[in-house]
Amino acid sequence: MPASSTINTSTCVRISISTALALACTITNPATAQDSHQAKTSAVRTEVIAQNLDHPWAVAFIDRQRMLVTERSGNLRVVQAGSPASAPISGLPRIDAGGQGGLLDVITDSKFSSNRTIYFCYSEEANAKTGGNGNSTAMASARLSDDSKRLEQVKVLFSQKPKFNSRAHFGCRIVEHTDGTLFLTLGDRFSRMQDAQTLHTHHGKIVRINKDGSIPANNPYVGKAGALPEIWSIGHRNGQGATLGPDGQLWAHEHGPQGGDEINKPQAGKNYGWPVITYGENYGGGKISEGQTSKAGMEQPLHQWTPSIAPSGMAFLRSDKYGKAWQGNLFVGSLKFRYLARLEIKDSKVVREERLLPDIAQRIRDVREGPDGLLYVLTDEGRGQLLRLLPAQ
Repeated sequence: MPASSTINTSTCVRISISTALALACTITNPATAQDSHQAKTSAVRTEVIAQNLDHPWAVAFIDRQRMLVTERSGNLRVVQAGSPASAPISGLPRIDAGGQGGLLDVITDSKFSSNRTIYFCYSEEANAKTGGNGNSTAMASARLSDDSKRLEQVKVLFSQKPKFNSRAHFGCRIVEHTDGTLFLTLGDRFSRMQDAQTLHTHHGKIVRINKDGSIPANNPYVGKAGALPEIWSIGHRNGQGATLGPDGQLWAHEHGPQGGDEINKPQAGKNYGWPVITYGENYGGGKISEGQTSKAGMEQPLHQWTPSIAPSGMAFLRSDKYGKAWQGNLFVGSLKFRYLARLEIKDSKVVREERLLPDIAQRIRDVREGPDGLLYVLTDEGRGQLLRLLPAQ
């Protein structure tokens, strides 16, 4: 059975709800349970769906019970509550795992139930076909076999250019838009941050392609001399969270350097400033570029964190399973401070932030809403977990 609030005798997780701070404990001591009941505190419980995962990076649902989980080391597994994680799914392309790179995001196609198509992104090593040296982010499509044991019809849809010797800043979050196109976030590769302001490289960009790898005709730089037509927006540092909002628009966040993590709604042809403008500074202190936080022609973030929380994973909650107060909220994981942020949004601005799971003591890498309307969280650890958040009873 999945671990739940009746399994471990020593694990307690403090979770704040609305304006109160409630205590959710995994307990078997009847006296403690009675004391908790008498206190009449609301509680969100965490249930372990899978554990002992090797630095899991993303979770995607293939039906109401089963999920795909990527491990950064290069494995893709099927997980299901009450069962061990599957053996690695075969058929993945060669993955250049190391540092921040590896097998990263995965999503299922909106018509997965009929076509069994998935999309995944990963760090791709340079080869004779791609040319260049080093590695970069690539995105591929594949069909998950009927028995969910292998990938079929694998096709690389996009490969970031140029390749570069780096183990950092791959970006690599995928979002399917309602128009059928795919967005992919791309990091600046750390030491190539100036490339984020160019149009002839994919470093520090968000790109948009069709599901067959072709370029949408209405992309903002199609037909512009010297510009890569896949580019949707520029001036990004390292986006590790993206989702489609209730407003039908793309929402994304990105890591700042030392301070200045951002939430944006990346729009076609817009410049989001990095590294010309930022609310962060160099590691160890000191200005980046001219130390500006604004400049004409560059977009301001909808929200920024200083100090940095190292955001990863991002999901809007559409269900009311946790009550109306949480419906429509944005949830973002923090790698650095090991909590889940609940953000109340009004007019595309964050008006309130609440820290959930502050005692989880694990880096939160991904957060998704499941088909059951509940939130699922992945922890990025050597023995990482997939957790389901259960509403108060």
